[in-house]
Amino acid sequence: MRLPTHLLLPALAAVLASCAGTTSPLAPNAKAHDHGKIGAGEGPAWKEGSLYFTDGSHINRFDTKTGKTSVFRSNCGSPNGLLFDTNGYLIACESKGRRLVRHEGKVTTLGFTGTGCTGSANLNSNPKVTVLADRYEGHRFNAPNDVTTDSKGRIYFTDPRYGDRSTMEMRDSKGRLVEGVYRVDAPGKVTRILGPDDVERPNGILVSYDDHYLYVADNNNNTHGGARKLWRFDLKPDGSVRPGSRILIFDWKNSRGPDGVKMDAVGRLYVAAGVNKANPYETNEFKAGCYILSPFGKLLDFVPTAPDEATNCAFGGHDGRTLYITSGNHLWSVPLKK
Repeated sequence: MRLPTHLLLPALAAVLASCAGTTSPLAPNAKAHDHGKIGAGEGPAWKEGSLYFTDGSHINRFDTKTGKTSVFRSNCGSPNGLLFDTNGYLIACESKGRRLVRHEGKVTTLGFTGTGCTGSANLNSNPKVTVLADRYEGHRFNAPNDVTTDSKGRIYFTDPRYGDRSTMEMRDSKGRLVEGVYRVDAPGKVTRILGPDDVERPNGILVSYDDHYLYVADNNNNTHGGARKLWRFDLKPDGSVRPGSRILIFDWKNSRGPDGVKMDAVGRLYVAAGVNKANPYETNEFKAGCYILSPFGKLLDFVPTAPDEATNCAFGGHDGRTLYITSGNHLWSVPLKK
């Protein structure tokens, strides 16, 4: 049987994309470059020639043309994961602020004082800051960690609690403490889509480009035998998770588990994970860096980083073909194939 051309071409494209997703994306002889300790602790996000990232106290901005880093925001509730939405607004997880917020101004004009966050002195606009989520069923979140969106503009974020657990308010109907995953359909309209029966300590999060899958980095590093796994869940059209759909993509076993995760155009997964120096809770079987996986979890390549810990990654550069990795407040970059 011969397929019509209008069916053959999409089928061929799918096959080629599938094959591309099973090979390393790194440029030939590529070596990672350390840009130094420039406050790149977490949350890298690319916008208009600059990479933005957080260091626990500030949102910093790395200008790739000048190689200079500046403080972009201060006093922002201990920011962690960052994301630019389709409007160019900056969405930020505030770990100590225990909320998810949206800065409603373009990156070239984000500069303000108010709402617990101060901007650069040479920027003079005063954008609105919208609290997207700070409570669920009347209880404060633990410490929003990382964030992603789907094609409909719905926002998903993780809410783990690392360290002191005495102020946790989230419990389920069984009275269990909850470190969950949530979906925001509109400011204040929040739904819990994963709970303690699904994940232990959700960290990195990603929705696939076709909205079919939700990936969650389950990173329970604070105990012996905790989950250090990357899970995939089926995502339904309404943004809920299909029950019983959880599939293991990769397991870091007793080493440091997965943190931030990204996906390229052919479905390869880029996961910051591992540790170079073993500690009482983690072996160094999996070294610190970015693990590049096929869509089905086969390890395709690895980009080592230092110092501990590799925390997140993002695509950037003028053509989107540079992989940036945050690790121990250092920023690393490596070129990808054209």
